[in-house]
Amino acid sequence: MKIDVCTLFPGMFDAMNVSLMGKAQEKGLFELRCHDIRQYSQDKHHKCDDTPFGGGAGMVMTPQPIHDAINAVDPNREAFRIYMSPRGKTLTQDMVKQLAEKQNLLILCGHYEGVDQRVIDMDIDTELSIGDYVLSGGEIPAMVVIDAVCRYVPGVLGNSEATVEESFSQNLLEYPQYTRPQNYLGMAVPEVLVSGNHKLIADWRREQSLLITQKNRPDLLEK
Repeated sequence: MKIDVCTLFPGMFDAMNVSLMGKAQEKGLFELRCHDIRQYSQDKHHKCDDTPFGGGAGMVMTPQPIHDAINAVDPNREAFRIYMSPRGKTLTQDMVKQLAEKQNLLILCGHYEGVDQRVIDMDIDTELSIGDYVLSGGEIPAMVVIDAVCRYVPGVLGNSEATVEESFSQNLLEYPQYTRPQNYLGMAVPEVLVSGNHKLIADWRREQSLLITQKNRPDLLEK
């Protein structure tokens, strides 16, 4: 999988070069390339924003640098193009799985009050949000999408079953996890988990998932 990101702040994506995502890139399991939108600005000062028509607070990213950046990166429109926006569709695990099936993704990160609508109309396939709140830019949401999607790339996770039994995999939240020591500060691991009875363990985990989902996300049970 190849992922291109168009952003005003490419340095923020250095965070993707560590831990699991960093190791996956070193192995060549996916390729992440960041492109500085400012480098495509025709303004002598590399300006990429201006005041909004109709008035209002803040600045809006101008269309020319974004349009040129996107089409320089993806001239044949081979990538599925995403704009990270609080007004977009809310990202779900099902969407993550669908995106993981794409060969090429291009993610546009807005900033300030957003980007000129004409860029969205011309160059974007879908708008995505990671939740009902507003951040200062699209870089952190883009990293969320990249991390979530790349976990489904074969070989990124050491255990291929890891994405099967985690939260949201069956519209349920994940059961509690425990490891050594068996007793810590007087708190013992549930006996069923050390019983060796795989049927009882599976039943306990299913029950715990239902209870936790009912407590924290009852809306998921409707699915």
